[in-house]
Amino acid sequence: MAVVKANAYGHGLVATASTLTAADAFAVARIEEGVLLREAGITHPIVLLEGVFSGPQLAEAAHRDFELVVHDPSQVALLEAQGRGRRFIVWIKVDTGMNRLGFRPEEFPQALARLCSLPIPPREIRLMTHLARADERDCPMTAEQLARLQSLIDALPVHPAFAGPRGRPVLSIGNSAGLLGWPAARGDWVRPGLALYGVSPFPGELGTDLGLVPAMTLESSVIAMRQVPRGETVGYGGTWRAERNSTIAILAAGYGDGVPRHLRSGAPVLFPTGRGVLAGRVSMDMIAVDVTGLPGVRVGERAILWGATLPVEQVAEYAETIPYELICGVSQRVPLELR
Repeated sequence: MAVVKANAYGHGLVATASTLTAADAFAVARIEEGVLLREAGITHPIVLLEGVFSGPQLAEAAHRDFELVVHDPSQVALLEAQGRGRRFIVWIKVDTGMNRLGFRPEEFPQALARLCSLPIPPREIRLMTHLARADERDCPMTAEQLARLQSLIDALPVHPAFAGPRGRPVLSIGNSAGLLGWPAARGDWVRPGLALYGVSPFPGELGTDLGLVPAMTLESSVIAMRQVPRGETVGYGGTWRAERNSTIAILAAGYGDGVPRHLRSGAPVLFPTGRGVLAGRVSMDMIAVDVTGLPGVRVGERAILWGATLPVEQVAEYAETIPYELICGVSQRVPLELR
């Protein structure tokens, strides 16, 4: 189940889904994302990870043949009130410790009973949970979550709505970290998100360490060159001061494009002849890069902000954030080129 929510983690929703023809299904957060996929001609199963929240959304989901995640009693009530309509594949979400969405184990039997007695019964009922700390390889919480889920499954009766072996439910557990770090968390369906785009979900590790290939390269170009005397500052607030006579390249990239304003001076920027470093605050449309001593940098030169040759995981450290935020934050004003 390829997770393509949030504009496919910044990679382009429709372009990504159109490329991933080998996926068995796509997962999106919101119904609007699913509609965009259907209108682009995507016929794969599409799972709404947050489900639906109103009668019109339920009708739209039926019209578009979406699969529903149900995680709240109000969503069960919407299905109960459905006078006529499609028999959905329903994923009931169990909260095994994330404390975000899902029915707690003690709430689960009642929710399941209501789903099993719907006026329009589901085509199939499947189970899903989400792991809170799977990116921490030594943390015991993942094993605890899996144990809670297994206890719940062991107590379930055989039911014809469950399509798994011997009348048991089909399971989806593993996100990227679960898939890569916890073999017991894979279940029947895995839900890779970040790893699908070649980025590591584990702190301190690169995607390439895991055999992944980064899918995104964020590039810009030099639009001006400046000679800044020793002692002068660059950019808003004067936060960077030249410790020597410096050559500064101005790139057409800023927080309006998704380069975070809190990216620290010293963050690497890659040119064909070597690395420069960010000098001063990120502006809306521009950044300044210290390229002193770097040959061949001139107006029109291309530069890489992150990509296969400059891992986004490393850049994220200079922004004191996670790579998810950087790739998801790429603005849709940035032209997308498929290669």
